[in-house]
Amino acid sequence: MCSRFLSIAVALLFATICAAHAAPLRICADPDNLPFSNRAEQGFDNRIAILIAHELRREPQFVWARSRRGFLREQFDKGACDLLMGVPQGMRGVASSSPYYRSSYVFVTPARTHVQITRFDDPNLNSGRIGLQVLEEDYAPPSLPLIRYGHAGQLVGFDAFGQRSEDIVKAVADGRVACAVVWGPLAGYFAKRDHLPVTIAPVSGGADTSGVPLAYSMTIAVHRRDAELREQIDRAITSLQPRINAILARYSIPRDGDGKGGR
Repeated sequence: MCSRFLSIAVALLFATICAAHAAPLRICADPDNLPFSNRAEQGFDNRIAILIAHELRREPQFVWARSRRGFLREQFDKGACDLLMGVPQGMRGVASSSPYYRSSYVFVTPARTHVQITRFDDPNLNSGRIGLQVLEEDYAPPSLPLIRYGHAGQLVGFDAFGQRSEDIVKAVADGRVACAVVWGPLAGYFAKRDHLPVTIAPVSGGADTSGVPLAYSMTIAVHRRDAELREQIDRAITSLQPRINAILARYSIPRDGDGKGGR
């Protein structure tokens, strides 16, 4: 009996030593991109990444890098970090976890107008300027249906990243644009944080008729060779999903589907 207890004690000690010496979990994150992440670790992806790291008994270590064009090639592919939060399911060049949430682009309209838009053929889009995020040099995906329905001349571009990313929602509230089409997590977060008098409604349907998606299941990317880490993250997401959902709710992230991640 003593021998059995001794064996258990040794096993526990070994597990403790292994956990203490586990490599930190390196997470690539943008230092200035709320509501997703910032250097003060105030974004919802910061908080979810920390939850997952602790579930894996590893210390989270953020590697700060701007999430702009060339990021995967210059940072992630060169091994600067182990994982990357907020990657659309199926993105090429990486291995994706199971989704931890799903969201869509949303229409943002001034609350004072009592107008709720959900479709690109809505006649309410025919008058006034329409705000749209700019990703690097290109408009965000909703530009395709907007242009097809004849609204090219009404489009006004806004920064999608950094300190000015909130401007597109504020522009709707103060009347600089008549409405906007915005990635849901950004619109929901800034509308609540700044108490903006706007109405938010998800774009109807999950994709444009051309096949370009307007709703995305968001995953955690790992290196394609790291199947073991991906499996560990999948198990962590399953275990932590209620806590992840609670974080998303605190940040007012609009979720598409049943609210249980992207599944």
